[in-house]
Amino acid sequence: MSDRLPAVAYRVPQVRALRTALPGPRSVALNARRMAAVAAGVGPSVPIFAADVDGGILVDVDGNSLIDLGSGIAVTGVGGSNAAVAQAIAEQANRFTHTCFMVTPYEGYVRVAEELAALTPGTHEKRSVLVNSGAEAVENAIKVARLATGRAAVVAFDHAYHGRTNLTMALTAKAMPYKAHFGPFAPEIYRMPMSYPFRDEPGITGAQAARRAIIQIEKQIGAGSVAALIVEPIQGEGGFIVPAPGFLPALADWATSNGAVFIADEVQTGFARTGTWFACEAEGVVPDILTLAKGIAGGMPLAAVTGRAELLDAVHAGGLGGTYSGNPVACAAAVATLRTMRELDLPARARMIEATVLPRLRALAHELDVIGDVRGRGAMLALEIVAPGTTEPAPDLTKAIAAEALTQGVVLLTCGTYGNVIRLLPPLVIGPELLDDGISVLEQILRQRSPGGSLRRRSDPVSV
Repeated sequence: MSDRLPAVAYRVPQVRALRTALPGPRSVALNARRMAAVAAGVGPSVPIFAADVDGGILVDVDGNSLIDLGSGIAVTGVGGSNAAVAQAIAEQANRFTHTCFMVTPYEGYVRVAEELAALTPGTHEKRSVLVNSGAEAVENAIKVARLATGRAAVVAFDHAYHGRTNLTMALTAKAMPYKAHFGPFAPEIYRMPMSYPFRDEPGITGAQAARRAIIQIEKQIGAGSVAALIVEPIQGEGGFIVPAPGFLPALADWATSNGAVFIADEVQTGFARTGTWFACEAEGVVPDILTLAKGIAGGMPLAAVTGRAELLDAVHAGGLGGTYSGNPVACAAAVATLRTMRELDLPARARMIEATVLPRLRALAHELDVIGDVRGRGAMLALEIVAPGTTEPAPDLTKAIAAEALTQGVVLLTCGTYGNVIRLLPPLVIGPELLDDGISVLEQILRQRSPGGSLRRRSDPVSV
């Protein structure tokens, strides 16, 4: 990392260190208790139990220190126990933990809404409603769009993930594990093709991919029936898919021209994760509404819908909110988290992570033909794993890579429509030595897992 960036103070030594095989005996025992008490549908990605988290290190109950390259799915950008956030939580909890903002309001909710109005793209007047989760934010954004436009149809995209509630399952593209057997789903949801450069026809531009979707929208739905288009600027669970340049601006322009609301789902991409405060800023896109969560409050449950004042204010009093929505402790955490992000310049840190990691991944992709694609932005990076020399997804190999990384003390997450994407989501405060160690482990495993250490033929292009 650059010496120009403010130093990060760590409480836990930032060194990978294993004391037991993984999972260790205490984690094994806790897993047995979990299976006896917790619903089987809640499936942890790794079989270890956390005892302490700080910076880029996760300490398990057996005393092993692992490198965290998942951040609780892009939540703990400021670290899992940031001192300023913890202090703000404690101070607020000592005053009051709940009143319900709809009964007796409090300043913290207002401060978060003010922060979001200043931080999100666009100079227009904005309003926010605070909720508890990303899925709840998406639900409310759709409610707002339908009421404000008087229309019903909502357009989502292939490979999208928007949540696990009934409406957001309808918006989500992947059946297993998110949708299978949970229907019927909310109506008036339409799915259109996404820009997926690695799997699109060669040479298709972002504008052409957008036009492909727009033609289908106009034929299948009719422009005058569309309440909203909702899209992740970089798709998350679908595989960290970065659409071709021009795709998002073309969709946003079409929505504006046809009276539809353009919703950017920045639940995973927001709050400095991609090197800008919000991923849509990379192409100058100003959404009508943003859905926000994950990194907003340093790990406390908080989410938001932030958008144009005329849209949010169109909803009648009592039409938005909830008992716990905008909880005062979570709001205090959010104020401290956003302040810390600015003080540590986390957008710059995300860009530094990209500058450090992406060249190494690209070099590896040119070396090994099990890596079909390298993509991402900031500290949201991915490798798409394929059968050697093909574009055929290799989900079993992907799982094996992540499992092997865990045995060596590195927590990796996988994702993707085809289950074949390794995603890197390190805390934005991770130190350079720890990041280097984690990526080195990944490189070593990939070389070992590539059949014969096979080299990519020079004629095989790598999309990066």
